[in-house]
Amino acid sequence: MPASAMPESALPAPKGPPSTPSGPSRMTPRSILLWAAVALVGAVGWGVLALARGEEISAVWLVMAALGSYAIAYRFYSRFIVRRVLKPDDRRATPAERLDDGVDFQPTDRRVLLGHHFAAIAGAGPLVGPVLAAQMGYLPGTLWIVAGVIFAGAVQDMVVLFLSMRRDGKSLGQMARDEIGRAGGAAALIAVFAIMIILLGVLALVVVNALAHSPWGTFSVAMTIPIALFMGFWMHVIRPGRVVETSLIGVALLLLAIVGGSWIQNSSLADTFTLSPTTLVFCLVGYGFVASVLPVWMLLAPRDYLSTFMKIGTIALLAVGVVVAAPVMRADAVSDFASSGTGPVFAGSLFPFLFITIACGALSGFHALVASGTTPKLIQKESQVRMIGYGAMLMESFVAIMALIAAATLEPGLYYAMNAPAGLLGTTAESASHAVAGLGFTITPDQLTQAAKAVEEQTLIARSGGAPTLAVGMSEIFSGIFGGAALKAFWYHFAIMFEALFILTTVDAGTRVGRFMLQDMLGNVWKPIGRVNWKPGIWLCSGLVVAAWGYFLHSGATDPLGGINQLFPLFGIANQLLAAIALTVCTTVLIKSGRLRWAWVTGVPLAWVVAITFTAGWQKIFSDDPRVGFFAQRAKYSDGIDAGQVLPPAKTLDDMHTVVTNSTVDGVLIAVFLLLVVVVIANAAVVCVRAVRSPVPFPTTESPYVESRIDVREDAAEPLVGARS
Repeated sequence: MPASAMPESALPAPKGPPSTPSGPSRMTPRSILLWAAVALVGAVGWGVLALARGEEISAVWLVMAALGSYAIAYRFYSRFIVRRVLKPDDRRATPAERLDDGVDFQPTDRRVLLGHHFAAIAGAGPLVGPVLAAQMGYLPGTLWIVAGVIFAGAVQDMVVLFLSMRRDGKSLGQMARDEIGRAGGAAALIAVFAIMIILLGVLALVVVNALAHSPWGTFSVAMTIPIALFMGFWMHVIRPGRVVETSLIGVALLLLAIVGGSWIQNSSLADTFTLSPTTLVFCLVGYGFVASVLPVWMLLAPRDYLSTFMKIGTIALLAVGVVVAAPVMRADAVSDFASSGTGPVFAGSLFPFLFITIACGALSGFHALVASGTTPKLIQKESQVRMIGYGAMLMESFVAIMALIAAATLEPGLYYAMNAPAGLLGTTAESASHAVAGLGFTITPDQLTQAAKAVEEQTLIARSGGAPTLAVGMSEIFSGIFGGAALKAFWYHFAIMFEALFILTTVDAGTRVGRFMLQDMLGNVWKPIGRVNWKPGIWLCSGLVVAAWGYFLHSGATDPLGGINQLFPLFGIANQLLAAIALTVCTTVLIKSGRLRWAWVTGVPLAWVVAITFTAGWQKIFSDDPRVGFFAQRAKYSDGIDAGQVLPPAKTLDDMHTVVTNSTVDGVLIAVFLLLVVVVIANAAVVCVRAVRSPVPFPTTESPYVESRIDVREDAAEPLVGARS
């Protein structure tokens, strides 16, 4: 019988004590009633959404449907995967314990690590993607966010985290090389690193745009750095292991920083914290380097943990506001743009572009980089992969649901006036009102002017990108509960600052992950640089990573059509191609390790993400619609140059040439990325077939079994952090 088709009991037993028992647990009558009630709440929410026919419904039903689904998924589906497929063993030492160096490897309290992991994965995606996708209606986005996270996104995060943890915290690209082979592994390493630089540049640009000329946001975000340093030293030097105590102090200081930012904005110090985009670029690059080289306990983990309080607190407050205010969904359940593909926010039909636009919150390849980057080097016990991997992704999915609600409860006229391109809307309230009317919606010039005045902005016209729309939606909901119209401007600027803080934690963690990845890559050529505790390698690789994304960021901050702006259109597809690579690695490892019967757990999401990304990639390359296809856009602007015309968004003929170059580069890069992923999947398929046919088990790449000596008391008020007997 082939090794991969053998029953798991027939495979060689791992060295050391047996795994943690995985038998089914019995449910008491009380727990049965509890989970039946939870299921009923979710079912009622979905039932209302399914039966709504044209009438406006309350956003509360979306909250009920999502929360009920998350609870059932975490309790049953994630538990099934852990017990049947992964089988963690808490008696086995994790890399954090075996390789503890106080810099990158450090056993970390599960609550702190959950905060770090959530903060690292929850960047711009769950805030911006659902806002943009609202042009297709609230129902498709809601279905994808909830179903996608349960069966794909959270599964990917948890399985990648488990596999990396079993392999000394190796990066996704290095695991691909080890598990798939040299050809597929080399393709994966190149694709993963290149895509990651693009993602980091895009995320950093969102931070720059949010904080530029905002003294409140800049001050509050900057203060999280010394607060995090204080928390790190307090928790590891002054009062080791006192997580609750440190949390209370940190949250109090964070609230003071937020209030202080509001005071700074209206004081003589405002100019000091009013920074230009270029200055912010250099600040971000410097911070990214420092966060990458300092010990993880000193800055990165406590800052991410601190940021999580802000993130979760704000989203929880928003959820309370939705339940209390019960705003109605003013967007259509499914809009006409979903089928026509002619939406003004972004072009393309519902399939595949909805699933590309909404990535974080449903399924995101970037998460696999974090799950194989910082987190597996910090986790105390193997069983914690469920709470950290699956649980954190469910939390991010709820963020995406709340962002979708904030956008879908706005008047459609205002939504399109903010998100349609400037070339369509013009520069005045009158021209924007006329353009929105052409889309089939109504908003008067006075309403546009008043909306901007209410949040103390000069204009809201063509404020695309999703972040301003989310801020307006949040201010509408918050002001309906707290303070009324008089505090709408306060809540708007609070939301802008919140978004910047939300995204920055992804940039610093991503830079450290990029350093790990580059060290793994270069370590294949020269062994010393691959050692994560070799200081010259740490500094060199950190410098190269921040220099790479910093270059594109600086160019984008100084040129609206250059730098990272040139690569921004690749963001969605590139991110989902990362997910395809991650799920390919997961499926390959499951088959090679004798778990062929469970390969569908990651194999089905893999088939789905390949279908959507390759369909989107094909259309981006070969579509004859200039709004969709890169080469069609190139031809359109080339013809415009020949005719002496200047087409928006270009303002000069030089800009026209830049658009032609950008379209060409984007089209070629998409083709290259697709080809690299094809190589990865094809090589993996060959390995899987060989594994299934092999009469003997394939050798494992897992690290040898070492018995754990860390005592983590799950029922204790303060679990031991980094303690060894």
